[in-house]
Parts: sequence; structure tokens; C-alpha cells
Amino acid sequence: MNEQFPITINKAAPGKKGVMLMNRIGPSSAQIYIANADGSDERLLMEGSDFDYHASFSPDGQWVTFTTERNGDGNADVYRCRIDGSDVQPVVASPAVEDVLTISPDGTLGAYVSTADGYKSNVWVVDLSTGERRNLTGRPEVAGDPGSPDGYFRPTWSPDGEWLVFSSDRNTGWYGHKQGHGWEHTQVLGIYAIRPDGSGFRQIAFKQDHALGTPKFSPDGKRIVFYEMEREHNWYSRRPEKISNGVSQIVSVDFATGGDRIVHTQGPGLKINPQILPDGTVAYYLKGIGMDTNLRETDLAWMNYEGPQTGLYYTAGIEPVFRALRSPCWSPDGKKVVYEKVNFAWRAQGKPLHSWDEDWEYRSTDVFPAVSRQGKLAITEKQNGNSSIVTCNADGSDRRVVFNVTGKGLDPVQNKKGLAGAFQPTWSPDGEWIAFGLGPWFDARGGATAKIMRVKADGSYYEDLTDGTEHAGFPSYSADGREIVYRVWSKAGGGLRIVNVEDKSVRTLTTEIDNMPGWSPDGEWITFTREFGWADYHICKIRPDGTDCTQLTETRATDAHSVWTLDGKIAYSTAQYGFRDEAAIYDYTFQPYGQIMVMEADGSNKRLVTDSLWEDSMPCFIPARFLA
Repeated sequence: MNEQFPITINKAAPGKKGVMLMNRIGPSSAQIYIANADGSDERLLMEGSDFDYHASFSPDGQWVTFTTERNGDGNADVYRCRIDGSDVQPVVASPAVEDVLTISPDGTLGAYVSTADGYKSNVWVVDLSTGERRNLTGRPEVAGDPGSPDGYFRPTWSPDGEWLVFSSDRNTGWYGHKQGHGWEHTQVLGIYAIRPDGSGFRQIAFKQDHALGTPKFSPDGKRIVFYEMEREHNWYSRRPEKISNGVSQIVSVDFATGGDRIVHTQGPGLKINPQILPDGTVAYYLKGIGMDTNLRETDLAWMNYEGPQTGLYYTAGIEPVFRALRSPCWSPDGKKVVYEKVNFAWRAQGKPLHSWDEDWEYRSTDVFPAVSRQGKLAITEKQNGNSSIVTCNADGSDRRVVFNVTGKGLDPVQNKKGLAGAFQPTWSPDGEWIAFGLGPWFDARGGATAKIMRVKADGSYYEDLTDGTEHAGFPSYSADGREIVYRVWSKAGGGLRIVNVEDKSVRTLTTEIDNMPGWSPDGEWITFTREFGWADYHICKIRPDGTDCTQLTETRATDAHSVWTLDGKIAYSTAQYGFRDEAAIYDYTFQPYGQIMVMEADGSNKRLVTDSLWEDSMPCFIPARFLA
């Protein structure tokens, strides 16, 4: 195990403050292919990049537009190239997300999604000759309630170039899966239209508690085709154990009236990315079994192998093409199809990522990274399906498994799925001990117990700190090393507890639904996540004596997973800016809207430090002095 997953964290460039480690749940590479509509004559579109996706044809069939991360892992930009893969050109490239570029019928404009100008996904238009850009949906006369989801996705042109249609979750409210009880959000989407000058905004189709997405015009411009699914099913669509339970249908309506509804498909399967071909056939993509083989071990353990098979489907004329692919788009004549093939293997520990902060260089990490005051790193090594505690120097050298969960009484299936293990290591201030929680977590916690343990930093000795009679987890050491705060969970209640590491005595800090506490470096505060209602979580802080409990975040979206930086700031994950794409598009993820925010200890000066299409979390700032 020691040799299988080496750790390399190169030092930051001169003048940088150091390295920020972060965990990203999303694809690690993707390449675009073109094939005949029946799947024959498949070829790679272009060489030179290993992260291209969301391709489409220009109306004249001469260009392919696509999203690429060739400028940095996580930095999505929109490009175009010729149909043979030559003449690759950037169209819009900035630190913000740019995605799903489509070209107007006259070839002069491009419509795309961007998080520029406020971090929310909006539909923009760019002049392809001058580069001039304008935000169509972020303007006050269009934007929805800022406290609600308010994203705009997947724009596409009418054949006459007079309209754009797109999906949006504006004014739909935040809502968890499991009919509102779940931690992760589901998404309601409607179909909307707007003129390329920003006028004429109107709703085309909406169905309560449903997601309507990936809209496209029919070749004659009279109808809009889209998928339709119950909101709960876009949770199924991004989870490998649930995907076979998901159902959607392909629907079209009259563009002018939103009426004359036609349901083009029936039966099981998550059907998305529909397109009406010139002969009237409806083509679409079905997300099902057989999507991928190049998966993380934890995702493979979750996989459900029953149900409809992944591939390209047609309502008439062409047999299904069973193939592992994503985001198909058919050529204007319906004879070709372009799509991406995606790799979901884990990023290497320490792999460079795009940085949105000029003071820090970003690197990939496994889960729950923690740096000691002496510059040592500890992680839960989940990517190998074992979730043991691993330590190393800040640069990755001297890697050691200091606590191996094998033989520690965990359910092996839960362990393989990443639902059980040694989670959230925390260093004692003197660097001599590492505390952690051992047991089943997340959905596996119901009716189970877990305990707080600690291990010597060299792995020579370990001991229990709690008695294992309740579900205790997610510990954090006090500044003086004498106590550890952790959370207790049960269906009847829970809250935060503090254990004395010497005599094992325990005192109650809170009795609310609180989680993931973190003790500040100066010992004055404990930050944590509190549930205020269904799918409504915020970052709070409290004194170690239980006084001065203060709520630090205010958005209706989820804020959670707060950690302290060594210099006393709070970093956390936020859903404040909403989904960056339609939820049904994502795979093997939980919270694709999650981005990393940093604030001062009093909750001021909140600033987003990631801006990607993917789920980013678990920041750990390593000062440059530890990497020299």
C-alpha cells in the first residue's frame, strides 16, 4: 500500500505564500470524438489536450465548439476548431467558468454559459470577430430571487438566429434529495427564451417539482425538445448506485405557445441531450449501466449493474449505439455525432490545479488533509478504497501509513465504498499525536456507533478516547493539546462534545444538530456546521465554554465543512452561487455546486477561492516555509 500511491507536492513558485491542497470530485480527463450517427468511423477530434468536453457543431457544420481545461485543471474555457480538429481557437478564456458554447446561424455570435460578473451561471453572448461580451440573464430585469437558485444553462440558437432557449432553476428554492430531507440539493428547471440583444425574456415550459433540461430547437424552429424528470431523479442521475432507478422522458412543445406537448419516449432510463434530426427522428443520450470502466475504486464499489444500457438512442431508423460517452450533439444534417469520453480516475496526490488566488498554488489531495504546526501532512487515504491514516512531510516525502483500518472491525463493503474508515485526522499542537474518528459514516451511520481514537505520529501506539457506545466523529484538537472537540450523531439528537485526552472525561458543548467542529489555532473559538432546517446549513462558531454562539454565514444555500487556516481564517464549502450546470449532466458526485470560500474569523471578507464546474472542497493551506 505504501508504494501504490506516492505523494509529491512540489514547492510553490518564488513569491507565493504556499500551496492550497483541495479535493475535487469530478472527471480527471476527457477527450472529444466524432462518429457517424450509427457509431461507425469513430475518431479522436484533436490531439494536444486531455480535458475537452461539451462539444457541439456550428450550424454550417464547419466548426466544433467545445469546453476545455487546457489552461489549467478546473479552469473551463470555450474554444472552437475545424471539423477535422485543426485551427484550434480560443473564443472566451478567463478565470471564470465558460461552458457550452454554441454558434449563431450566421456565424457572427456565440452563446455560452459563464460565471463571470458574480460567480453565478448566466447566459452570455460574444461577438466572434471583436470579442465583445454581454450578460443576457444576469441583468435585473431577468435575474431571479438572489436567495434562490438562479442559474441559466445550456443555451442554443433558433434556426433564424432570432432567439436563444435555455434551462434555468431561477426562483425554485433550495431542496434536498429524499423529498427534502437529504443533505445534497436536487434541482428544478424550466425552459426559457430570450433574444440575443437581451429582450423578449419569457418562459416556454415549466412543471412543478420537475427538471426540464438540455433544450434544442427543431430544424424548422417551431418546436423545442427537452428532457423531463422528477426532481428527485436528478439526484439519481449523479449517483452510481441510483442511476438505474432514474427515469426521464423526451418531450417537445410548440415554441410560440409552449403548448401542443408531445412525449416522444416511454419506459425506464435517464434520457437527456435530445435533438430532433432533419427527418423528424428524435435522438438522445441514455445514462445507464456500462457508462465507464475507468472509475475510482469507491465509485466501482457503488455501481449498480442492472437497468438500461448507456449510449445513443433514436426513436426511429437507427439501432442504439451502446458506448461509454457523454454530452452527444448531432450535426445539422443528422449524419454525424460529437461527444466526449471521460476518465474518472483519481487525480494524483499533489497534482497541480488551476489557482484562482495569486498568492497560493493549488494542488489535488485525497480527503481530510491536515497540516501540523511542524509542517507534517496527514490525510485519510480514501482513493485506494481503504480510508487509513497516512502521513508525510509537506512535500510528500517520508510517506507512512500510521493507522491501517484493516482488521479494525469495519464492514469491508462499506469501507470499499468510502462509507467507513478513519476519517478527519487532526494533529496535536506538539505534532506527537493524530486523532480521528473510526467507524461507518454518512448514510452508513444509522443505527451504528463510531469512536474517537488517537495514534502516535510514528504509528507505534494507538488508543480509544471515547467508549464506542454512541456515534462520535470528526475530531479537532484544542490549542493546548489537552482536549478534543467532536460531534455526536443520533436520530434522537446529538451535538458537540469535548473529551479530555488524559482522563477521557467528556462534557457537552451543544445539543443541536451540529457537525464537523474545528478548534481555532489560538484556542478561542470552535467553528462548526449547524442545521437550521431541511437542506439549510450554516457555519457557526462558539467559545469552548459554550458561550457566544454566533452564526457566520447567511445564505439559504448550504454552507458547511469549515476548517481553520494556520493564520486564523476560516475556509469552508458553499453552495451560495448554485449549480454551474444542469444537475442531471453530472456523474459520480454529491454536491457539484460546492465551491471553496474563505472568510475572517468574525465572518467578514468572504471571498470565493475556486470557480470550477466541479465539486471542490477540503482546503488545506500549507505555508511555503514547510515546502522549502
